[in-house]
Amino acid sequence: MALALYRKYRPATFGEVVGQSHVTEPLRTALAARRINHAYLFSGPRGCGKTSSARILARSLNCVEGPTDEPCGRCDSCVALGPDGSGSVDVVEMDAASHGGVDDARELRDRAAFAPAQSRYRIFVIDEAHMVTQQGFNALLKIVEEPPEHLVFVFATTEPDKVLTTIRSRTHHYPFRLIPPGELRELLERICAEEGVTVDPAVYPLAIRAGGGSARDTLSVLDQLLAGAGEEGITYERAVALLGATDETLLDAMVEGLAAEDAAAVYDTIDRVVEAGHDPRRFASDLLERLRDLMLVHSVPDAADRGLIDSVGDRAERMARQAERLGTATLTRFAEIVHAGLSEMRGATAPRLVLELLCSRMMLPTASSSEEALLQRLERVERRMTVAPPAQAAPAEENRGAAPA
Repeated sequence: MALALYRKYRPATFGEVVGQSHVTEPLRTALAARRINHAYLFSGPRGCGKTSSARILARSLNCVEGPTDEPCGRCDSCVALGPDGSGSVDVVEMDAASHGGVDDARELRDRAAFAPAQSRYRIFVIDEAHMVTQQGFNALLKIVEEPPEHLVFVFATTEPDKVLTTIRSRTHHYPFRLIPPGELRELLERICAEEGVTVDPAVYPLAIRAGGGSARDTLSVLDQLLAGAGEEGITYERAVALLGATDETLLDAMVEGLAAEDAAAVYDTIDRVVEAGHDPRRFASDLLERLRDLMLVHSVPDAADRGLIDSVGDRAERMARQAERLGTATLTRFAEIVHAGLSEMRGATAPRLVLELLCSRMMLPTASSSEEALLQRLERVERRMTVAPPAQAAPAEENRGAAPA
């Protein structure tokens, strides 16, 4: 059985943790100065490195050269607490989702009284700490408030507000964040290079979006794509089909149809979306993201170079042409209509019908008296006046200047 990528590439040191430098650097500084607190609270979205950082912290504290910000990786403690290690008897991980009751808390409190068997510190990592009951937190309060010298608590949670205030106030709180797309892409490219697999560059934005800023979720998506890759590697077509994303050609066809005010092309694109088995809601969401990118391209011509949008080469040039044809006012109104329509599509029994109604609203600014619709109509008139040929006034002037016979 193949080892999952998020386990195979789990970070072993704080330097390997991706996208959390605002947490890892202060922790490394504190470890280097040997300012060790008795309790830590790691909070943030799922899959962003909280539990991995808790294990790295335990590794750094119990290294023979420690406490240190760089575990040696060779001593018995470092090997046991490494990504492939068997664990240490002095580092206890507890899943509060299934062991968050008062009896579990009392058992943990009783075990905390014993000195470590072979390490410097006895460390308790409590995952999903927000699942500990009120009575469980009360049972832990005294030991967290006045722990023995050898004891360190690390609470990890996605919902820090649900952690008892009296517990939270006694910890050093480190909030983790979602990982930026740029850093996730670098991570994916490095892993694909180490795995020796060829990946179409257009696949990376799909995997990153599907992962939602979570390193674990993104690596799980990449793992799924790798499992289904052929000899040619991971292709864009296969990734689109597997992840349920919208093909770029459909988005281009929709934008071009709207720009040309071609109702036949717009409704034909919707028919192609449905015939291809795509969810109209997902298509609307992807269309909203495309409109957002076009607004940025129109306002910031070098948006791709600045990293504001994930688009390169021919796609960036094509989007620049589309943005120029539509204009800021039109793009803004389109985005507002699609954004409002996404709420209407939630729970709709006929999402295709709602999508068609959205497109009809976008193509008929005269049907609305809103300020946005008025701006779109003005922009449309200005654009037509700009591209219209100049009036032929010369013949009229000649006729006026001719003398009567």
